[in-house]
Amino acid sequence: MKVLNHIFLSDKIILSAIVINAICITWMAFPDYRESGLLHHIDHFFIWFFLIEMLVKWKELGIKKYFDDGWNVFDFFLVAVSVPSILLNIAPNIFSFIPQTSLLLVFRMFRLLRMFRFLRFIPNMEHLLKGVGRAMKASVFVFLGLMFLNFMFALFTCHLFGGIAPEQFGDPLKSTYSIFQMFTVEGWYEMPSALDDKMSSPYTLWAMRIYFVMIVLIGGILGMSLVNAIFVDEMTMDNNDGIENKIDDLQQQIAELKELLIDKKK
Repeated sequence: MKVLNHIFLSDKIILSAIVINAICITWMAFPDYRESGLLHHIDHFFIWFFLIEMLVKWKELGIKKYFDDGWNVFDFFLVAVSVPSILLNIAPNIFSFIPQTSLLLVFRMFRLLRMFRFLRFIPNMEHLLKGVGRAMKASVFVFLGLMFLNFMFALFTCHLFGGIAPEQFGDPLKSTYSIFQMFTVEGWYEMPSALDDKMSSPYTLWAMRIYFVMIVLIGGILGMSLVNAIFVDEMTMDNNDGIENKIDDLQQQIAELKELLIDKKK
């Protein structure tokens, strides 16, 4: 049992296994090696390896304490989606109802996210993560507002230009994606340019161009800039915490000095 604990409770060994398994899965993605028996055997070995790791941690930590750690919950999910591959390999006739899909391999690639555990050794990483969480909370309603604006523009544009540009605005989903492209200010001019020849008069042509310019100004420049400004502001809000603490200390010291001076005068 001590040997198992040494192997499966060592971050270095587990990280090495994750990297090797990732290389194997990547190799299997090449068309010439997708049916390689050797690579499939190696992949199944790592499924058993990570399954045993989970069982060893259950024994060492207890099931309740194991699931108290978010990383362990994530690992359990990845092992669970990998088990069908083992069942198909052991008894393909019995477990033929399990869909054979390469997506199971992709799920195991998410174990690479465990390398993020080592980010705690980076200086000030804790403050950075807190800043990201704070920024996400502050930006959630702005994101929702921007999504609503995107959807409203998409419906208007679908009704206006869905008939003459069905590939971009033929239905609300296509139109939502096209409007989002314009919000990112990436190749936005290509869409109105594609409609130039389909306008019946110069007036409708310029009205169409003004309409799309308004979309870019409101959603792409103002909307996205507002989201970025709020996110960055929340991310950097704690940069002045040290200065504010020093100011508070100075104010306290000044107040104490004033009290001493008043007492001496008395």
